[in-house]
Amino acid sequence: MTLWILLRLLAGVVALVVGAEFLVRGAASIATRFGISPVAVGLTVVAFGTSAPELAVSVGAAVTGEADVALGNVIGSNIVNILFILGVSAVFGGLTIASRLVRLDLPLLLGATLVVLLMSLDGSVGRLDGAVLVAGIIVYTVWLLRQSRRESAAMAAEAEEAVAGIEGASADDPLPGLLAYVVGGLVLLVVGAQVFVGAATEFAVNAGVSKTVVGLTIVAVGTSLPELATSVIAAWRGERDIAVGNVLGSNMFNLLCVLGASGLFAARGVAVDDAVLRLDYPVMIAATVVLLPIFWNGFAIKRWEGILLAMFYVVYVLFLVLDATDHSATGWVGPLALVAAPLVLLAFTATGVQGWRRHRRAQTSPST
Repeated sequence: MTLWILLRLLAGVVALVVGAEFLVRGAASIATRFGISPVAVGLTVVAFGTSAPELAVSVGAAVTGEADVALGNVIGSNIVNILFILGVSAVFGGLTIASRLVRLDLPLLLGATLVVLLMSLDGSVGRLDGAVLVAGIIVYTVWLLRQSRRESAAMAAEAEEAVAGIEGASADDPLPGLLAYVVGGLVLLVVGAQVFVGAATEFAVNAGVSKTVVGLTIVAVGTSLPELATSVIAAWRGERDIAVGNVLGSNMFNLLCVLGASGLFAARGVAVDDAVLRLDYPVMIAATVVLLPIFWNGFAIKRWEGILLAMFYVVYVLFLVLDATDHSATGWVGPLALVAAPLVLLAFTATGVQGWRRHRRAQTSPST
């Protein structure tokens, strides 16, 4: 039994890696072919594709009357995307940040996060709220692609450089072949995530881990495995625009499309529990806000910053597990995190302001 579980774990990992390779290759080549920047493709094609598991799980839960699962899935995925996936991706190679992400996409994501919070204050995300959110993702996608095409000349050169080192996919390949890379990569990512989560869950249960803990850890991370694999592989291969765009675009898709569609299909809307408003929403908002000073600090996520982001996700999950199991350590883990988080945010803000000042000086200093 143990050998069979290990083989499934290995098969899941292989499928995730190969699927991420295919998706990154195909997406970067499509960017070159149509004169669209890699960051725009990461924000749309890659992000929306890797968020397909969240969409399937959330809408399915809404239709079957378990709409609260949809909200937890969206918020949990957004938290893991920023803290864990961006953090781990930065550790694997450091992440450079396109200036448009700082000026446009990250503020828009923060705005969408706050809008969803306001919609949730009355205790649910109803059908009208869902319709507004779905309309928002349509408008955002159309605007994003038009904005990218307006800068097609500069972006085409950037995309050519990004794709230069990729083997196995070229912008000169037939379009059906490039689409096959993308679709095949997405299929492998979804299948690989399901196989890995199933095997990991079975292994944990056999080892005596409670189902509550398994749900808060393995299953919660499971729907974000496609984003994790794609961003890590993209960062490893130097496709850093795709790595960062994948996370921001995925979070925008989760908030506007996944939660919006869930609100539309749920008979009584998506219920918002008070505990979610007290803990998970603030964590999601804080994780999004902290990216602003990090991005301004040299338009990059450095390895040490990535380590800190990942560590905060570990602390967040640890608190959830301790709280769910009524462990006595919950009494000091929570307050400790409340003290440490503002200090780290202050440090990120200080370095971000310094980075912004350096950027302004570089822009205003006369060229030599």
